[in-house]
Amino acid sequence: MKKDNGSGSMLPIQKCMSGHDVKNLSDAELLAIILGTGCKNCGVMELSSLVIGKFEGLYGLQNSGIRELAGQKGIGVKKAVRIHSAFELGIRVITDSKSVVQVSSPEAVWRLLLPELAGLQNERFFVLVLNNKNCLLKKKLISMGTVSEAIVHPREVFRDAIREGGTGIIISHNHPSGMLAPSRDDIITTKRIEESGRIIGIPLLDHVIISNKSFFSMKENGNI
Repeated sequence: MKKDNGSGSMLPIQKCMSGHDVKNLSDAELLAIILGTGCKNCGVMELSSLVIGKFEGLYGLQNSGIRELAGQKGIGVKKAVRIHSAFELGIRVITDSKSVVQVSSPEAVWRLLLPELAGLQNERFFVLVLNNKNCLLKKKLISMGTVSEAIVHPREVFRDAIREGGTGIIISHNHPSGMLAPSRDDIITTKRIEESGRIIGIPLLDHVIISNKSFFSMKENGNI
Protein backbone atom coordinates (compact mmCIF):
# COMPACT_ATOMS: atom_id res chain seq x y z
CA MET A 1 0.00 0.00 0.00
CA LYS A 2 1.30 3.47 -0.87
CA LYS A 3 2.83 5.41 2.02
CA ASP A 4 3.30 9.16 2.57
CA ASN A 5 6.99 9.59 1.75
CA GLY A 6 8.12 7.20 4.44
CA SER A 7 5.82 8.55 7.16
CA GLY A 8 4.54 5.05 7.79
CA SER A 9 0.88 6.08 7.59
CA MET A 10 -1.62 5.36 4.86
CA LEU A 11 -2.45 8.26 2.56
CA PRO A 12 -6.01 9.56 3.01
CA ILE A 13 -7.02 8.73 -0.56
CA GLN A 14 -5.84 5.17 0.06
CA LYS A 15 -7.88 5.09 3.27
CA CYS A 16 -11.03 6.01 1.37
CA MET A 17 -10.31 3.52 -1.39
CA SER A 18 -10.10 0.88 1.36
CA GLY A 19 -13.53 1.81 2.71
CA HIS A 20 -12.80 4.68 5.12
CA ASP A 21 -15.59 7.31 5.20
CA VAL A 22 -14.57 10.68 3.76
CA LYS A 23 -16.58 12.38 6.51
CA ASN A 24 -14.14 11.02 9.10
CA LEU A 25 -11.05 12.56 7.51
CA SER A 26 -9.33 15.48 9.18
CA ASP A 27 -9.04 18.90 7.51
CA ALA A 28 -5.43 18.15 6.65
CA GLU A 29 -6.34 14.79 5.12
CA LEU A 30 -9.08 16.33 2.96
CA LEU A 31 -6.71 19.02 1.75
CA ALA A 32 -4.07 16.37 1.03
CA ILE A 33 -6.50 14.62 -1.32
CA ILE A 34 -7.08 17.89 -3.17
CA LEU A 35 -3.34 18.60 -3.39
CA GLY A 36 -2.59 15.10 -4.63
CA THR A 37 1.16 15.32 -4.18
CA GLY A 38 3.70 16.87 -1.88
CA CYS A 39 6.99 18.45 -2.92
CA LYS A 40 10.70 17.83 -2.50
CA ASN A 41 11.46 16.65 1.05
CA CYS A 42 7.84 17.21 2.07
CA GLY A 43 5.09 14.60 1.82
CA VAL A 44 1.58 15.57 0.89
CA MET A 45 0.28 15.22 4.47
CA GLU A 46 3.06 17.39 5.84
CA LEU A 47 2.48 19.96 3.10
CA SER A 48 -1.24 19.99 3.81
CA SER A 49 -0.70 20.57 7.53
CA LEU A 50 1.84 23.32 6.83
CA VAL A 51 -0.54 25.15 4.50
CA ILE A 52 -3.45 24.97 6.93
CA GLY A 53 -1.18 26.24 9.71
CA LYS A 54 0.17 29.04 7.55
CA PHE A 55 -3.33 30.40 6.88
CA GLU A 56 -4.55 29.68 10.43
CA GLY A 57 -7.22 27.20 9.41
CA LEU A 58 -9.81 26.69 6.69
CA TYR A 59 -11.36 30.16 6.95
CA GLY A 60 -8.01 31.80 6.29
CA LEU A 61 -7.31 29.36 3.48
CA GLN A 62 -10.67 30.07 1.85
CA ASN A 63 -10.07 33.82 1.95
CA SER A 64 -6.53 33.64 0.60
CA GLY A 65 -5.75 34.95 -2.86
CA ILE A 66 -4.89 32.41 -5.53
CA ARG A 67 -1.52 34.07 -6.18
CA GLU A 68 -0.89 34.35 -2.45
CA LEU A 69 -1.60 30.65 -2.02
CA ALA A 70 0.35 29.71 -5.13
CA GLY A 71 3.41 31.40 -3.65
CA GLN A 72 3.62 28.88 -0.83
CA LYS A 73 6.31 26.24 -1.22
CA GLY A 74 4.91 23.10 -2.85
CA ILE A 75 1.63 24.67 -4.00
CA GLY A 76 1.86 26.58 -7.28
CA VAL A 77 -0.98 27.97 -9.35
CA LYS A 78 -2.59 24.64 -10.31
CA LYS A 79 -2.91 23.43 -6.73
CA ALA A 80 -4.09 26.87 -5.58
CA VAL A 81 -6.87 26.77 -8.19
CA ARG A 82 -7.83 23.25 -7.06
CA ILE A 83 -8.12 24.42 -3.44
CA HIS A 84 -10.25 27.43 -4.32
CA SER A 85 -12.41 25.30 -6.61
CA ALA A 86 -13.08 22.85 -3.78
CA PHE A 87 -14.23 25.68 -1.51
CA GLU A 88 -16.45 27.07 -4.26
CA LEU A 89 -18.12 23.70 -4.82
CA GLY A 90 -18.91 23.46 -1.13
CA ILE A 91 -20.42 26.94 -1.12
CA ARG A 92 -22.55 26.20 -4.18
CA VAL A 93 -23.96 23.01 -2.67
CA ILE A 94 -24.97 24.75 0.55
CA THR A 95 -26.36 27.88 -1.09
CA ASP A 96 -28.20 26.10 -3.92
CA SER A 97 -31.74 27.46 -3.68
CA LYS A 98 -33.11 24.00 -4.55
CA SER A 99 -31.72 22.66 -1.28
CA VAL A 100 -33.43 25.35 0.80
CA VAL A 101 -37.18 24.86 0.74
CA GLN A 102 -38.17 26.85 3.80
CA VAL A 103 -36.57 29.53 5.93
CA SER A 104 -38.69 29.22 9.04
CA SER A 105 -36.20 29.80 11.85
CA PRO A 106 -33.16 31.93 12.74
CA GLU A 107 -31.01 28.81 12.52
CA ALA A 108 -32.19 28.24 8.94
CA VAL A 109 -31.14 31.80 8.09
CA TRP A 110 -27.74 31.19 9.70
CA ARG A 111 -27.17 27.96 7.79
CA LEU A 112 -28.21 29.58 4.52
CA LEU A 113 -25.94 32.60 4.79
CA LEU A 114 -22.96 31.30 6.77
CA PRO A 115 -21.05 29.98 3.72
CA GLU A 116 -21.09 33.49 2.22
CA LEU A 117 -20.32 35.33 5.46
CA ALA A 118 -17.91 33.09 7.35
CA GLY A 119 -14.45 34.58 7.76
CA LEU A 120 -15.24 37.94 6.15
CA GLN A 121 -13.71 41.09 7.62
CA ASN A 122 -16.53 43.45 6.64
CA GLU A 123 -20.27 43.46 7.15
CA ARG A 124 -22.69 42.28 4.48
CA PHE A 125 -26.40 42.87 4.64
CA PHE A 126 -28.87 40.44 3.04
CA VAL A 127 -32.60 40.43 2.48
CA LEU A 128 -34.49 37.15 2.21
CA VAL A 129 -37.84 37.43 0.44
CA LEU A 130 -40.36 34.79 1.53
CA ASN A 131 -43.82 33.68 0.49
CA ASN A 132 -46.67 32.90 2.88
CA LYS A 133 -45.24 29.42 3.54
CA ASN A 134 -41.79 30.78 4.44
CA CYS A 135 -40.34 29.45 1.17
CA LEU A 136 -37.42 31.48 -0.13
CA LEU A 137 -38.29 33.48 -3.23
CA LYS A 138 -35.10 35.51 -3.46
CA LYS A 139 -31.88 36.18 -1.57
CA LYS A 140 -30.43 39.65 -2.20
CA LEU A 141 -27.16 41.25 -1.07
CA ILE A 142 -28.06 44.85 -0.26
CA SER A 143 -24.82 46.34 1.01
CA MET A 144 -21.23 45.70 1.96
CA GLY A 145 -20.01 47.89 4.79
CA THR A 146 -16.95 48.39 6.93
CA VAL A 147 -16.08 46.26 9.93
CA SER A 148 -18.36 48.43 12.07
CA GLU A 149 -21.34 49.30 9.87
CA ALA A 150 -23.46 48.31 6.90
CA ILE A 151 -25.54 51.07 5.37
CA VAL A 152 -29.01 50.12 4.13
CA HIS A 153 -32.13 51.96 3.01
CA PRO A 154 -35.72 50.66 3.20
CA ARG A 155 -36.16 51.36 -0.50
CA GLU A 156 -33.43 48.85 -1.35
CA VAL A 157 -34.66 46.38 1.25
CA PHE A 158 -38.20 46.13 -0.10
CA ARG A 159 -37.55 46.54 -3.84
CA ASP A 160 -37.19 42.82 -4.59
CA ALA A 161 -39.89 41.85 -2.12
CA ILE A 162 -42.36 43.95 -4.10
CA ARG A 163 -41.12 42.63 -7.45
CA GLU A 164 -41.28 38.99 -6.31
CA GLY A 165 -44.68 39.29 -4.64
CA GLY A 166 -43.20 38.40 -1.27
CA THR A 167 -45.41 38.32 1.79
CA GLY A 168 -42.61 38.84 4.30
CA ILE A 169 -38.88 39.47 4.58
CA ILE A 170 -36.04 38.53 6.88
CA ILE A 171 -32.97 40.75 7.02
CA SER A 172 -29.59 39.51 8.14
CA HIS A 173 -26.03 40.70 8.45
CA ASN A 174 -22.79 39.48 9.95
CA HIS A 175 -20.67 40.77 12.81
CA PRO A 176 -17.03 40.07 11.86
CA SER A 177 -16.00 40.65 15.47
CA GLY A 178 -17.98 37.58 16.53
CA MET A 179 -20.00 39.61 19.06
CA LEU A 180 -23.68 38.94 18.45
CA ALA A 181 -25.33 41.66 20.52
CA PRO A 182 -27.04 44.21 18.25
CA SER A 183 -25.46 47.65 18.09
CA ARG A 184 -27.42 50.89 18.47
CA ASP A 185 -27.32 51.27 14.67
CA ASP A 186 -28.62 47.71 14.24
CA ILE A 187 -31.61 48.46 16.43
CA ILE A 188 -32.36 51.80 14.73
CA THR A 189 -32.09 50.24 11.25
CA THR A 190 -34.35 47.37 12.28
CA LYS A 191 -37.03 49.71 13.63
CA ARG A 192 -36.93 51.83 10.46
CA ILE A 193 -37.31 48.78 8.21
CA GLU A 194 -40.03 47.32 10.45
CA GLU A 195 -42.03 50.58 10.20
CA SER A 196 -41.56 50.72 6.41
CA GLY A 197 -42.75 47.13 6.06
CA ARG A 198 -45.85 47.90 8.08
CA ILE A 199 -46.69 50.77 5.71
CA ILE A 200 -45.96 48.73 2.57
CA GLY A 201 -47.78 45.65 3.82
CA ILE A 202 -44.76 43.33 3.76
CA PRO A 203 -43.82 42.59 7.38
CA LEU A 204 -40.29 42.26 8.69
CA LEU A 205 -40.28 38.79 10.21
CA ASP A 206 -36.85 38.88 11.82
CA HIS A 207 -33.39 40.40 11.78
CA VAL A 208 -30.74 37.72 12.28
CA ILE A 209 -27.20 38.71 13.21
CA ILE A 210 -24.63 36.10 12.22
CA SER A 211 -21.17 35.14 13.42
CA ASN A 212 -19.03 32.20 12.37
CA LYS A 213 -20.27 30.10 15.29
CA SER A 214 -23.78 31.27 16.14
CA PHE A 215 -26.60 33.75 15.53
CA PHE A 216 -28.82 36.29 17.29
CA SER A 217 -32.52 36.66 16.46
CA MET A 218 -33.85 40.15 17.12
CA LYS A 219 -37.38 38.73 16.94
CA GLU A 220 -36.74 36.09 19.59
CA ASN A 221 -34.98 38.61 21.82
CA GLY A 222 -37.81 41.14 21.74
CA ASN A 223 -36.25 43.74 19.43
CA ILE A 224 -39.05 43.32 16.86
